[in-house]
Amino acid sequence: MSEGEAKTVASDERASFSWISALRDAGFLALFTLGLSFPILAFRTRQDLWHGLVLDPRWDLVATVVAIAFFGRLSWLVVGGRVSRNVQSFATQVGEVLAPLQNYKGTFRLVGLIWLIAYPFLAVLIAGPGGALKWIDNFGIQILIYVMLGWGLNIVVGLAGLLDLGYVAFYAVGAYSTALLSTYFGLSFWICLPLAGIFAAFWGILLGFPVLRLRGDYLAIVTLAFGEIIRLVLINWVELTNGAAGISGIPRPTFFGLPFNASDEGFAAFFGLEFTPLHRLFFLFYLILALALLTNWVTIRLRRLPIGRAWEALREDDIACRSLGIDTVTTKLTAFSIGAMFGGIAGAFFAARLGFISPKSFEFMESAVILSIVVLGGMGSQVGVAIAAVAMIGGTELLRELGWLKSIFGAGFDPTQYRMLLFGMAMVGMMVWRPRGLISKREPSLVLHEKRAIGGDLVKEGQG
Repeated sequence: MSEGEAKTVASDERASFSWISALRDAGFLALFTLGLSFPILAFRTRQDLWHGLVLDPRWDLVATVVAIAFFGRLSWLVVGGRVSRNVQSFATQVGEVLAPLQNYKGTFRLVGLIWLIAYPFLAVLIAGPGGALKWIDNFGIQILIYVMLGWGLNIVVGLAGLLDLGYVAFYAVGAYSTALLSTYFGLSFWICLPLAGIFAAFWGILLGFPVLRLRGDYLAIVTLAFGEIIRLVLINWVELTNGAAGISGIPRPTFFGLPFNASDEGFAAFFGLEFTPLHRLFFLFYLILALALLTNWVTIRLRRLPIGRAWEALREDDIACRSLGIDTVTTKLTAFSIGAMFGGIAGAFFAARLGFISPKSFEFMESAVILSIVVLGGMGSQVGVAIAAVAMIGGTELLRELGWLKSIFGAGFDPTQYRMLLFGMAMVGMMVWRPRGLISKREPSLVLHEKRAIGGDLVKEGQG
């Protein structure tokens, strides 16, 4: 948009703006917020030994939220259009500036890989041995687990276009397979890891068969039910899974048989090093990094193969896909099974990392978080999914570091309780400004790098 056109649009908006309409709109939103605030925000429950359940009114908090809604909506009606245009203009300018950097994608990937490899050492160098435990475990390892899960679900949702709301079920299958095989049969982690992926892929095929004719909302409902069925089975099959109490004592992964402990047969003693918990965290970090990179590599390679192009054709148009002679049954089953396999491998790592699992770790909210990572990052975009995982999971962990806000909002304020509120706001913002995700542009599977002349005879045959 040129400068003259921008001025014309701005003058038209000023001419059509009405303060009465804006105040009415903001007032309606304030009343709506007041209705939503009752009784969740208006009262706080606490348990009293003498009076039972006591409700403490919090009308000051309700008034604050209503005021924020009113003035926020009014401000948006006044300057929102101008801000939106400025943001879009700025995004366009940034895109034009960054466009030449596309030629250096290989360099950026190499730099990113080097930074990931050096991350644990940088954490120790900056935060010290004690502080690095949190940054390597809660940030590095946790984020990479969700990056791997996001890339696995990206095969099903992003490439094949099959909305899956029960992906956490495969995560649970991998975790419980590892826990049961290692505790009951004494199998090592390195044997359980591929077996967990195979079992999860098998369950992915079992899920795929009943939903071959379903798409969209119906497919989402069935996959959601599948995830809940798996969770309920884990809770109620007490003889096998120990129910809600979970399974503990899961053997930790070792380095070629060397455990990460202070014994004489441990990793530190074998290499003549002083024992520290950092050895185990370094090993786990590089292990999940290797698994995540393997997931990325396999996904990229599959996308360039005929099965990958069949996934994308299925995503665009199911009917046209069948009309081209593509076997949609095989295409859907491969998408479900391969995506489930990576989820199962991530679950195996999760179980071995903690040494304890329970059905509480595999609720629907985990599926929602993983799906949010795929949607926010851009369906089908590997880089976008990784960025979204860093933002969402890393942002959640950063909320734990905001304890200083208690001095402002009171001792009872817990920033981590607002995690899902921030998720919802991020989703709404993305749907408004970037409905296709952070990175919506992807390179096509097949690219014609040079122009080729087509003869007139081929044009007549319909090839031109």
